[in-house]
Parts: sequence; C-alpha cells; structure tokens
Amino acid sequence: GLSLLWSGPAPAQHGHHHERTPNVMEYLDRLDRPERDQDQKPAQVVETLAIKPGMHVADLGAGSGYFTRRFVEAVGETGKVYVIDIEPKALKYVEESLVHMQRPFNAEFILARPDDPNIPVESIDILFVCNTYHHLEDRTEYFRKVRSSLKQGGRLVIIDYYHDDRSGELSFPKRHLVAREKVLGEMTAAGYRLAKEHPFLPKQYFLEFVGAQDR
Repeated sequence: GLSLLWSGPAPAQHGHHHERTPNVMEYLDRLDRPERDQDQKPAQVVETLAIKPGMHVADLGAGSGYFTRRFVEAVGETGKVYVIDIEPKALKYVEESLVHMQRPFNAEFILARPDDPNIPVESIDILFVCNTYHHLEDRTEYFRKVRSSLKQGGRLVIIDYYHDDRSGELSFPKRHLVAREKVLGEMTAAGYRLAKEHPFLPKQYFLEFVGAQDR
C-alpha cells in the first residue's frame, strides 16, 4: 500500500486527456509485479493471519490491491473487504482488478482523508496496514481514533520495511521509514498491545496488535 506517496495532486498532463495519470498508474503496476511475491510472501501472510470466510478486513492504503484481491478470495462472499486509500485512482485501479477476477466479491471502496480512514464503528476483524504506516502523520492519534472501528478482539496488523540494512535496496529514501521499536511505542500510546510478531518476511517487520483491554 505505498500509494499514499501519491497524496499530492497529480502533475498536469500536457496534451493527455485520458484521466489515467501515467505516473500513478505506472507506480500501481509496479507494486503489482510478480517479483514482489518473493519478499512479500503474500500467501503466507494471508495464511498466518487466519483470514476465514465471513470475516471483515480493511486494507488501509490498498494501493494497487496487491493484498486486497487475496483478502477478497479469503473472506468469500459472506465476508467483506474495505478498500481504503487517499488516492481515487488507486481505488479505481483496485476495483477494475477485482472485476477482472470475474467472481463475485463483496468490497466497499472508501476514499480516506489523510487523518481519518472513515471506517464504520465496530465493523472489522482485521485492519491491515502494509507499507503504509510510514506515510501517516500523527500516527498515535490516528490509530487511537481508528480503534473504535475494530470489533471486539479485532486485530491491527502492521507490516512495514525495516529502517536499516535489513530492508536492502528500496525505491525510495529510507529516512521516511519508521523503526519497529518506534511503532511499538506509538501503538502502546494509542491503546494497543503487541499480540504476535511474525519473523518470516526478510525486509519487513510483521506485527499484530489488539486493543490493550482485549485479553
């Protein structure tokens, strides 16, 4: 979900009248390339989260829908996926890719504000935040507000790149990244506790939080 990089207005396209701004679309296509699977291990991520039919999952900063499509398959028609991004073109891109799957799906597309993902109260089992955490401002406040969107026992899942050598070469400057320890501090302040940590992603930490009051 790196599409949050595109929070600024798209540059004016001279002489182009189609609404697909090439740079955003190229960027979304790049997020979807098959080589990403080697490091991102999407099937293992979805399996580890034990996403079952009927669950409600929110993909925050859905970007190209790389994980969205997998969530849609995992929750089935009885479940629901909230597709959330601040870039309207990303939402359109994801919607088109879901339609291309040519199978029924239950998804709601939400155009988020930078300070509020607009998720309905007590509506989700999992809030999934992949490669998006470091784009958010005032994260402690942001996730404190979002807590009301989780059902009882709901989980907040954060996957993001290590800020040091572990993440290898990235296509953007690492100074934007947030250290794992800092995430833990911010989430504790926002009213969560770390429930599980999964070490199998080579370049990213993979953290599952629950509300501090949930046992």
